[in-house]
Amino acid sequence: MLARRPGAHWITARDPRLRIVVAMLFALCVVGLQQAATLSLALALALLLAVAGGVGGRSLWVRLLPLELFMLVLLLTLPFTVAGESLLRVGPLTVSAQGLELALSILLRANAVLLAMLALLGTLEPARLGHALARLGVPERLAHLLLLTVRQIQLVGDEYARLRQAMRARAFVPRSNRHTWDSFGWLMGMLLVRSLARSRRVLDAMRCRGFGGRLRLLDTLRWRRADSAALTATVVLVAVLWSLDRWFFRPMP
Repeated sequence: MLARRPGAHWITARDPRLRIVVAMLFALCVVGLQQAATLSLALALALLLAVAGGVGGRSLWVRLLPLELFMLVLLLTLPFTVAGESLLRVGPLTVSAQGLELALSILLRANAVLLAMLALLGTLEPARLGHALARLGVPERLAHLLLLTVRQIQLVGDEYARLRQAMRARAFVPRSNRHTWDSFGWLMGMLLVRSLARSRRVLDAMRCRGFGGRLRLLDTLRWRRADSAALTATVVLVAVLWSLDRWFFRPMP
């Protein structure tokens, strides 16, 4: 779960269903925007949402880094590979205006969507996310798969930590040699075997507690007036962005 500042409660106090709906509405709106000014405005709103919601610091930049590295590749390749009006020639290569605009539009869209997702869903516990998805009408099998996967990932992590501790207790020091690669191969194999055995024990424990193929969602989500007001504000904001994109500013690809 993404770290947040202690004083930021206004997003975490909202109903998880609202946070999912708002995130999806904003993402769909941003993906459909075509103009530079509205994309920049959407990015500014997403950044403001992340800062106001308490998402920030080193953990945020660590999560943004993989995206920015991929965006850097696009910025370095698309201007040279998309045909269009020539802006600059670098040897046999030509930088096109259309390619540069396309790369910038993808950069703005991706960052806006990711910042909004981190602010709204990054601070949401996986269990609450699974329950909220089920309450929104997502098929129960998918919600159950999410909840069980989150639990199994934790179990696999515990098994891996125990196996690595056992290797360190036997004075194993990783090096660039065949013994190290063989050891890590045996580690992965034992991890799979132990994870399978652990999952069977978990299933047996669930059956002992009356599990019949369906998880009971016992949480009680409460929709408040503030949630309705936030949803209304989101719909208005999306409509404004869409209107600005269709009727103002210079279009981008």
